[in-house]
Amino acid sequence: MNYGEYPIFMQRAQGSRLYDVDGNEYIDWMMGFGALPLGHADPDVTRAISEAAATGAHFATATEIEIEVAELLQKVIPNAEAVRFANTGTEAIMAVIRLARGYTGRPKILKFEGHYHGWYDDVLAASNPLPPGAAELDSPAVTIADSRGLNRHALDDTIVAPWNDLPALEKAIEQHSGEIAAVITEGVMANMGVIPPAPGYLDALQELCRKNEILFVLDETVTGFRIALGGCQEYYKLSPDIVTFGKALGCGLPVAAFAGRLDVMRALAGGTVLHYGTHNASRIGMHAARASLSKLMHDHGAAFRYIWDLADRFANGMSELFRRTGTPAIIQRVGPMFQIMFTDKPSIRDYREYCLYVERKKYQQFSWKLFEHGIYTSPAATLHSIVTVAHSPEDVEKTLSAMDSVLRGQG
Repeated sequence: MNYGEYPIFMQRAQGSRLYDVDGNEYIDWMMGFGALPLGHADPDVTRAISEAAATGAHFATATEIEIEVAELLQKVIPNAEAVRFANTGTEAIMAVIRLARGYTGRPKILKFEGHYHGWYDDVLAASNPLPPGAAELDSPAVTIADSRGLNRHALDDTIVAPWNDLPALEKAIEQHSGEIAAVITEGVMANMGVIPPAPGYLDALQELCRKNEILFVLDETVTGFRIALGGCQEYYKLSPDIVTFGKALGCGLPVAAFAGRLDVMRALAGGTVLHYGTHNASRIGMHAARASLSKLMHDHGAAFRYIWDLADRFANGMSELFRRTGTPAIIQRVGPMFQIMFTDKPSIRDYREYCLYVERKKYQQFSWKLFEHGIYTSPAATLHSIVTVAHSPEDVEKTLSAMDSVLRGQG
C-alpha cells in the first residue's frame, strides 16, 4: 500500500497546510492530486461556492455561468472554438474518444506507454509501471491491461506506442493507415513522475496527425491551469484538434471540459454523437471555476510567474541537497510540476527507463519519513508534487530542512 499500514486521515486544510485528525500539521505538496492551483480553501473560491449553493444547486436548464466559464476558457485556450463541460477528466476523455470516432468514422485510437487518461476501459493499458525485471528498453510496445474486469474486446481498437520515440509512432501509424481516429497524449508524462517531451517531439506528433488526417487530442487533465494559463498547448506552442481538462479547472470540485475545433465539436449537435450527464456544467462547480480562473488570469497570469520562480528555488535547493548528501537522485520537472527520482541516471526519458532505473520503493520510504516531519507529498513514485499560489518561500525552506534531516538519517 502507498501509505504503509494505513493512510493519514485528514480533517481540514487552509492555504498550503493540511491538518490530520490528531491535530498534526503538514505542508501539502500534493494539493489534491494537483486539483488545487490556489491551495486549500481559497477565500474567493469558497465565497463563490457558498453564494452559488445558497441560490440553488441544479436548475436542469442552461445557465449564464456556464457561458461565462466557457468564454473565460476561450480567452486562454488557443483552440477553444467550442467548449463542452463534463465532471471528471475520465468522462471528458470518454466523450472525446466517442467524438473522434463519430467525426472521423474510424475505429482505432492510439495512446502511449505510461500515459494515464482515466479509468475508461478503452485507454486502460500500459498506464502502470512494470516491475524492474520485466521492463526492456527495446521490447515491443507494452499493451498490458491495467485492470481486471475490462470488457474482453475493450482494447481491440487501442494501439499503444512508446512515447518520446518518433520512429515508433510513425511505424504504428503506418501499420494502421486509415484506421486511427485520434492520437491521445499528455503534454507532459505525469503518471511516471514527471517526464517532459523531447525537444520537437510534440510538434512532430502534431504534424504526423495532420498529414494522416488523424485528430490530435491533448489531454491536459493534469497540466491544464498548472504550468501556464493555456497549459501545455501554450507552453509548447501546440494546436491540438481537441483538448481535455479536469483537476485544476474546478479548484477542488468535480469540473471537467473538452474544447476544440468547431467543425469537430459540431458532431455533438443534436445528439449525432451522444454526450449526456445530469451534472455536466454543475452550477456550483461553474462558480468555483469562474472564481479560480479569474484569479489565475489576474495581472496577465502573475500567479504563474510566482509559482515558476518558487519552483525554481525549490528545485535548485533539492538538487544542491542531493549533491551535498551524496544522494543518487534527480529532480524532473516542468515548471511547478516536479518529482524526485532516486536513480543514478542524469534523466529519465520514457516509460521503459522509468521502470528500469527509478528506485520506487526508496522514494516511498523517503516520503513516509517526510510525513513524520510534517511534509505531505505523494508516497507513490509514479505521481508528482505541485507548487501552488498558496506556497511560500518559508514552506520551501522548511521542506528542504526536513529533507536534509531524512537524507542524513536524523529523522
